[in-house]
Amino acid sequence: MTDTVIARRYASALFNLSRKEGNESLANHGIYLQELGQMVAEEPKFGLLLKSPIIDVQEKKAVLSGILDKLGADRTMRNFCFLLADNERLGSLREIADWYGILLDEANGILRGQVVTAVKLDEAKREEIRERLKKKLDHDIELRFRVDPEILGGMVLSVGDKVLDSSLRAQLKILRENLKRGI
Repeated sequence: MTDTVIARRYASALFNLSRKEGNESLANHGIYLQELGQMVAEEPKFGLLLKSPIIDVQEKKAVLSGILDKLGADRTMRNFCFLLADNERLGSLREIADWYGILLDEANGILRGQVVTAVKLDEAKREEIRERLKKKLDHDIELRFRVDPEILGGMVLSVGDKVLDSSLRAQLKILRENLKRGI
């Protein structure tokens, strides 16, 4: 199984369990996972410790226990993290946190998306794009903005599983294909 499928399954399992416990648990587990995922991202040695086959599962659990105590995590979160340790899935912790966040956003009616442009957009333009999409999609939307000079101009918008590529690169590619076909 790929890491993405594994992360989705674990995130979905925790999400469904948290939903049964109530909205407070749903939100808190998202916060705990986000903080753990952030620790993995910011501290490469911590990430390596969690993935290492050399380090015993009990040692990993001891380290996690200390971190979870500092976070004030509840029993469900502790058991979930220990289950990940037992199944040697701690290496997927950051991706699990990302998927849990996506599920939480969906439950709260928030869509996530990404806008790629050739040049950096100022905050006013970013806000304009957010507001136009919010109206068009009739949902709250959380956008990440990224710069990729290779698209030459325009933008590439991804929301959920939909992609709108109005980049100059894509338009030139279409033109090239039409010229090849003689259209």
